Amino acid sequence: MRIRKVNIFHGIDWILVLFYIILIFIGWINIYSATITEEQIGLVNFSTEYGKQLIWIGFSFPIILLILMFEAKFYEKFASIIYLISLVSLVGLFILGKNINGATSWYDLGGLSIQPSEFAKAAASLAIAKLVSEKQFNLKKWNTQIQAFLILVFPAILITLQPDPGSALVYSAFIFVLYREGLPVYYVTIGFLAIFLFIITLYFGYLYVLIGSLLLFLVILLLFNFYRKKALKKGWLKILGIYLISVIFIISVDVVFNKVFEQRHRDRFDILLGKTTDIKSIGYNTNQSVTTIASGGLSGKGFLDGERTQGNFVPEQQTDYIFTTVGEEWGFIGSTLVVLIFISFILRIIYIAERQKSKFSRVYGYSIAAIFFTHFTINIGMVLGLLPTIGIPLPFFSYGGSALWGFTVLLFIFIRLDANRSYEW
Repeated sequence: MRIRKVNIFHGIDWILVLFYIILIFIGWINIYSATITEEQIGLVNFSTEYGKQLIWIGFSFPIILLILMFEAKFYEKFASIIYLISLVSLVGLFILGKNINGATSWYDLGGLSIQPSEFAKAAASLAIAKLVSEKQFNLKKWNTQIQAFLILVFPAILITLQPDPGSALVYSAFIFVLYREGLPVYYVTIGFLAIFLFIITLYFGYLYVLIGSLLLFLVILLLFNFYRKKALKKGWLKILGIYLISVIFIISVDVVFNKVFEQRHRDRFDILLGKTTDIKSIGYNTNQSVTTIASGGLSGKGFLDGERTQGNFVPEQQTDYIFTTVGEEWGFIGSTLVVLIFISFILRIIYIAERQKSKFSRVYGYSIAAIFFTHFTINIGMVLGLLPTIGIPLPFFSYGGSALWGFTVLLFIFIRLDANRSYEW
């Protein structure tokens, strides 16, 4: 384990660091606004949520320094070990984990709750980058595809069983990373088809979807036989294989939805799909979120002047629904500015990833870009009522030490890798 003896800030992309500082600052301002009481204005109370977030921000900088002190090659060399440690930490939750809001996702360390799934994303990114960057690795081969998928499936399953389906969903973002590195395009197509099957299975029920898929399978066989009789002998096994995989997926959706998801998760999907209407119970958060954002109008009501924010109309406004504070107090203009900052931040990561001389660094860069994009898209879609509430934080905005530190680790490992590019040939 080597620690750098030279200037640890040499070669750092300061534009990316600036984005990090801006996002953290804006995020904290909105946490402050969402949690401050009238009596506390003008005071600094570190026992409050905005105070604790400030402490976690402060501790982020020693973490950054520690990350930068290690040689870039350290992260490539020990990627597999870091990944295995991450899996052990996720398994350990089922024995030593603390249950909060129905999910056993935290370790209680003397009053400090740590959520290992937030750090597992960095570990999975390192492991994927390590695997894909190996010389003999070819994503067009079945055996290598299975290896890549297994790296992602293991943490996703462990996180789903907590249950925390929102955090597990983030691992689907890696499909775009693998596609960038040579995964056949039909996998992306399969991914979108899986989403389609997932939605219609929840809406119509698995029995109707199974019947419909059987009829479609028979029609395809008939058409295939009619137009390509000679190819039928070779192609029908592929068609049968696709059909059987679809059947297994449809059944698994029903099992996961009814046996793994909790009732609150099922209710949120039912509301989103329009199967039920509920603005007083499980749908209260989303309804209040949309109303609060809409109340901000074009320019917003001003810092600390949002009646709905100050009135705590939106539950968990400092965590999953932090963007509602942006919407009410800074309006459409402020919200658009935040969205543009996030998009610019992600595009900057992609730009830096493309300039890497090391394949390991490039793959890791695309991995974190996909993760940040997924978090950003799902969280914003959630608060706008376009996606179900699944408990996924907005990077650098949502209250929570584990999320903040997890995203910090994710980003600054990449910054350390990028700073080393001048030494790579």
